[in-house]
Amino acid sequence: MRILRTWQPLTVLAVGILLLGPAIGEEKKDDEGFTRLFNGKDFTGFKTILQGNADPEKTWSFEKGVIMCTGNPNGYFYTESPYKNYVLRYDWKYARPEGLEDEEKFLGNSGCLVHIQGKQKVWPKCIEVQGMNRDHGKLLFLECKKLEEKFDRAALKKARHKVGEWNTTEITCKDDGSIIAKVNGTEVSSGKSNLFEGQIGWQSEGAEIHFRNILIKELK
Repeated sequence: MRILRTWQPLTVLAVGILLLGPAIGEEKKDDEGFTRLFNGKDFTGFKTILQGNADPEKTWSFEKGVIMCTGNPNGYFYTESPYKNYVLRYDWKYARPEGLEDEEKFLGNSGCLVHIQGKQKVWPKCIEVQGMNRDHGKLLFLECKKLEEKFDRAALKKARHKVGEWNTTEITCKDDGSIIAKVNGTEVSSGKSNLFEGQIGWQSEGAEIHFRNILIKELK
């Protein structure tokens, strides 16, 4: 495991702002109280783990404030610090395959891992907030106890944008073990486990996916 070196400088251009939305450091109205976890140019504050100790520079790269993930091999980047009692927000989009006609047949996969515990491995003890396009936001309980779980696929289908377009996921983790996940402002899942703190990670799992604007607000 090692922290990635950056090899592409952050470029702030008017074209980039139009394509990406708010530039790094430009806060949206509803971002008040949030802190940026991703600085827009490298993995400072993060570590990585990949199957076979693969070279992370072949899996993740950076361009204009965006983390671009090839999806291969399986693994994840994760925060150096643990967190509990917070709201996490980030933007994501999959690369749209040429010729895709049915959104529901797109099986692009990834995920956000919260409350990572113990040894870093593929995959660790944690709660996975599913990143698969079709089931985005569904809670998966990896090596831990599920106490409650609810997922609304119909709500997700209405809220989720087309493959290739940006979406925003918001995850609220309380120190009682409860989790609520929203996609583009719509609640799609909720649940509870016996985990309530830990590091946070984002998966490489077989599909090209991009991330940006990774923010956190710690709750009192």
